Amino acid sequence: MNSKIYTIFYLPNQVVINDGLHHPIVCGEFEGKDEINLLTDHRAQNIAGKNAIYSELTGIYWVWKNTNQEVTGIVHYRRFFTLYPQPVLNKVKFRLSHLMYPFVGKHPLIYTSNINFYKEKILNQAELDGLMDRYDAILPVPRIFNYTVKEHYRKYHDLKDLDLLRQILQEKEPDYLDAFDEVLNDTKLYANNMFILKDAIFQEFMQWWFGLLFEFERRISTKDYVGYQERVLGFMAERLLTVWFKNKELEVKELQLIYFKKLKNYTKTKS
Repeated sequence: MNSKIYTIFYLPNQVVINDGLHHPIVCGEFEGKDEINLLTDHRAQNIAGKNAIYSELTGIYWVWKNTNQEVTGIVHYRRFFTLYPQPVLNKVKFRLSHLMYPFVGKHPLIYTSNINFYKEKILNQAELDGLMDRYDAILPVPRIFNYTVKEHYRKYHDLKDLDLLRQILQEKEPDYLDAFDEVLNDTKLYANNMFILKDAIFQEFMQWWFGLLFEFERRISTKDYVGYQERVLGFMAERLLTVWFKNKELEVKELQLIYFKKLKNYTKTKS
């Protein structure tokens, strides 16, 4: 099966894996981007200039408009899908450092600083082929909050964003309203805008997703969002992704993510 997983970068950093399956793509605006010897999101059909508010979505949009494969995936430079089970010691360390985290199901992330060992555990082509023979989509194990998705947003952002998003759904996609309300009143969220999808599903989701995101952008003043809040379209995208998959009757496989802690801080050195 012709499959490509695009690894989103925000600045040059260490490339953990660049094989026939995983393909790094650098997003954002910064000096020297034209000199990078990797895919970038600012050529051909793109929305790269909106990276400040769309975050990784500018890379996803570029993939949608400029590539073609049977299976398309999106991961991040330090977060990768894996079939490798979370080691017991890793679980213990996580629990000791996250005492307030709810004890419900798997934690979505396997934290590690051991790049050399865990890069061999990243989902490979043979594993992906086996999964796509059985499933329509691969998503991360959902993040579980101590409170509802709505309360989580209220704590870190402004609820007027969700009110506007619901209004847009009511006007444009009313069939998704029930799923939207259910997601907001639940504690689970598919975080980070990561997925692996068969092409028909990918195309349908992209059309729906970006149609709503562009409408949201048209109705706000981006000048009202500063600092961390500037990434509002990325935040909206996570909620919409969760809503879309809740509303669809698809065979979805949820996988844990390997999180390479050493790569958290950006570097200025080219990969």
